[in-house]
Amino acid sequence: MDTARLLSISGFLVFLLGAGVAAQTPFSPQLQRLHDVLNLRVDQDGGWQTYVRSTAADPEEAARRRDASQRMANLSAPDRVDLSIQMMKADLASLERRGAALKIFYASLTPEQKATFDRETIRPPQ
Repeated sequence: MDTARLLSISGFLVFLLGAGVAAQTPFSPQLQRLHDVLNLRVDQDGGWQTYVRSTAADPEEAARRRDASQRMANLSAPDRVDLSIQMMKADLASLERRGAALKIFYASLTPEQKATFDRETIRPPQ
């Protein structure tokens, strides 16, 4: 598998967990809409806030990704693979962190809210 494909897959995995709302600011229209359609109770707000924070873009992560992408052209093939592996490990750690926040929030939802969350966050087929 080539480096570009590895990078694409890792980016896609991070995107999937956020189900289309990852890397959005807490005030994005998508998150606001999701919040509104879930009709959350007051006691669910803490879990929502934690979930929203977990989906926010990390400027340091973005800077590391830009730096790695710029360095790729000057690296040997084995070094590109090693850098890609490092980036994918960082992506996996981010995905696990986001997944934990999502699971905690999701557990606080009623069955109806879970159905809504599932429906609203599914990524359309491409």
